[in-house]
Amino acid sequence: MNDAARPVRHVLILGGTTEARRLATTLAPELSPAHEPTLAPEPSLRVTTSLAGRVAAPRLPAGHVRIGGFGGPEGLARWLREHAVDALIDATHPFADTISHNAAEAAATAHVPLLALRRPGWVPGPGDTWHQVTSLDEAAAALPSLGTRIFLTTGRMGLSHFAHLTDLWFLARSVDAPEPPHPPQMEVLLDRGPFTLEAERALLRTHRIDVLVTKDSGATATAAKLTAAREAGIPVVVVRRPPVPEGVPVAADPEAAAEWLRGLFNAANSH
Repeated sequence: MNDAARPVRHVLILGGTTEARRLATTLAPELSPAHEPTLAPEPSLRVTTSLAGRVAAPRLPAGHVRIGGFGGPEGLARWLREHAVDALIDATHPFADTISHNAAEAAATAHVPLLALRRPGWVPGPGDTWHQVTSLDEAAAALPSLGTRIFLTTGRMGLSHFAHLTDLWFLARSVDAPEPPHPPQMEVLLDRGPFTLEAERALLRTHRIDVLVTKDSGATATAAKLTAAREAGIPVVVVRRPPVPEGVPVAADPEAAAEWLRGLFNAANSH
């Protein structure tokens, strides 16, 4: 795709994840130059990453960036057409179910090829005590029988599901400060991964945690807490991720996503 004689292809990445930033970096040698285009050959690839804007200070990827929603699947389909997008990659968080379904509907409407970039989920190992559930409500229902001091790592947007658990104490970790409603007995830890195993061990010990709650977000940046919980004999409530919309192909890493793009555009260029 480095051939300057080829037409410029526009790729939209729905981002906000480490994988989305890695993909933009992987494609960076093919991005439009920052200086005047007359000083360099026309590039063959233009990449735009869209961020939802829910994090106050997001880590910006390489290339072009837009921030904010699209206005549902109709708005996204309109954006795809108006900006002549040739391929759409959904590299959002594995639990961003709404935008993933909006992307599938918009891609079908605008006739734009769609790929989901999803990091593999976590798998329990020997010594793990996992209680797998399908929702935050199920996670909340399981807690009273498991412990009283909860390490909650499901993000600030879902704290309302635990607000009724007035007899339990929570340590909630998130990037930005949460807003009510949330559990009355709660301490907030503002932090961003990656987290080390040593730090996670100390955190569990210092706060006398006896239950960990997490979403199956996968990746290594936040996986140390699972190892620390296993070592401490602490049960883990794991919320299963929603499935990718039916019919949408999936890549497990940015390299595979880049290869999908090459195959897509090489096939188009041969016609």
